[in-house]
Amino acid sequence: MKAMVLEEPRQPLRLRNIPLPIPKEHQLLIRISACGVCRTDLHVVDGDLSEPKLPLIPGHQIVGRVEKKGENANCFNIDDRIGVPWLGGTCNNCLYCNSGKENLCDDALYTGYQLDGGFAEYCVADERYCFPIPNDYSDIQAAPLLCAGLIGYRSYRMTGDARKIGFYGFGAAAHILIQLARFEKRQVYAFTRAGDTKSQNSAMELGAEWAGSSDEPSLEKLDAAIIFASVGDLVPIALRAVRKGGSVICAGIHMSDIPSFPYAELWGERMVKSVANLTRRDGEEFLKLAPQVPVKTDVWPYPLEAVNMALDDFRQGRLKGTAVIVNS
Repeated sequence: MKAMVLEEPRQPLRLRNIPLPIPKEHQLLIRISACGVCRTDLHVVDGDLSEPKLPLIPGHQIVGRVEKKGENANCFNIDDRIGVPWLGGTCNNCLYCNSGKENLCDDALYTGYQLDGGFAEYCVADERYCFPIPNDYSDIQAAPLLCAGLIGYRSYRMTGDARKIGFYGFGAAAHILIQLARFEKRQVYAFTRAGDTKSQNSAMELGAEWAGSSDEPSLEKLDAAIIFASVGDLVPIALRAVRKGGSVICAGIHMSDIPSFPYAELWGERMVKSVANLTRRDGEEFLKLAPQVPVKTDVWPYPLEAVNMALDDFRQGRLKGTAVIVNS
């Protein structure tokens, strides 16, 4: 099969012809039709996440059809359409796994990081961590739901009953979550890089109450804020924007260092939380909810051989929506 392979961090992926993987036990061989490109893929390729298996096929928002099953795989049938997310496996025995917090498992394995992912024609995945794809979505539209949607949904749930929510950074996850927030009659205030009128206009078109630069004060005290951008400087800015008792949720797997800030900006029972990965429950809940909204995704298709171009367009901020790698 053809695959785009990371052989060294901070180097372009290489197009390689490699043997078709063989599914074992609970695994499925999946014929990939689409794989979304995520900021985490950039962190892996650019070396910000420092423990990838190498060589590695990145990509963790995979949509495809079951081609072959391992001997103990019984959850799906041949030709079923399924999705493969970031969380690819856990130990199922530790304190975290046994308390509904499998996203914190110390022995977890991640698709496109320790497990080969979706920038290829085929992949294998443990069926216990895969999801059926709702019929309402095409392959290319479903792909962004599997990370931007799922981990975004986990971040959104952490805001509790917040009615006024600030989104810092307005990429793929924010595009999805603002639709859910508006469906639930919540107000969204969008904060972007200074001068990013494209993202600000997009936020307003999707129903934001206000959109502007992150260095501008919020028009209203916020109940909660979600930081989608991987910029640590935004944490104290968001803390100043939330009311007493409010939460600041850091949604990324990687973030630059958070600068020091006065305790007074945290005082008043404000909270800063991080989001770590996702659980299967997050996926089950969100993929049932998304068609009810209905969540729509804005996608830019690229052929498999153009993965490096897609990554660079993402890196340079040239994308309005989500890049999705498609196999013809």
